[in-house]
Amino acid sequence: MNSIRTIQQWKQIFQEMKTMEDDRYAEAVQDPRKGVQQLLRQWQKQQEKEQRLHERWLEMNTYERAIRKKGATYIAGVDEAGRGPIAGPVVTAAVMLREDAYLPGVDDSKAITAHMRDYYYERILEQAICTAIEVVPTTVIDEINIYEATKQGMKQAIESLSPTPQIALIDAVPLQLEAVQTESIIKGDAKSVTIAAASILAKVTRDRYMASLHEQYPQYGFASHKGYGTKEHVEALDRYGVIHEHRRSFQPVKTREQMTLL
Repeated sequence: MNSIRTIQQWKQIFQEMKTMEDDRYAEAVQDPRKGVQQLLRQWQKQQEKEQRLHERWLEMNTYERAIRKKGATYIAGVDEAGRGPIAGPVVTAAVMLREDAYLPGVDDSKAITAHMRDYYYERILEQAICTAIEVVPTTVIDEINIYEATKQGMKQAIESLSPTPQIALIDAVPLQLEAVQTESIIKGDAKSVTIAAASILAKVTRDRYMASLHEQYPQYGFASHKGYGTKEHVEALDRYGVIHEHRRSFQPVKTREQMTLL
């Protein structure tokens, strides 16, 4: 064992070391110093975490691998953000990832933190063949209802992709398209990496939209509740009234809008 290595040198080694097959791993195991053993345990935990993320990545690629085995090259994932709020648009996203894309940790946007969503948003754009995002405003939601508005946004996002996907995997929403085969997957954002990627693009885009809206109307607290009907939001509705970004077909906005018109 090379006993001359300093703790600082070991820190650098553990940053470089990729597997236990590295000769330096056996050397670290035999080094009795507490500092080295602490670094070793930290490295082992990180390796275990990366292995779990890799296994999850493989699990979430099950649909994509099966489709590629049948000869498809262009696979789109499609999802939305914002069907439930009483204010703000519904945002739909479609994404086609490169076959060699590797985004360990990508998951349903609701299952990861806002910080991680922002991180993966950039990584997804880097590793995508193409992406498309549609922001469907409240006027359309009120005119045709939220479900139809979501379908419309998804359809537009898919049709905006270039090249055209051979198949689109969609989170829960059944959609019929002439030029693209579609498959609706219940809880697809937790089962398919392309749908998960789309869910992150949609969620980040909508959250940024609501943060911008907050700057215009800070009294409503859009930055915190993102337009959902929280107690804080409803109280702000009572105090300041309905604005153009509120969904007038949704309760409790509908009742307050009617009271205003009386």
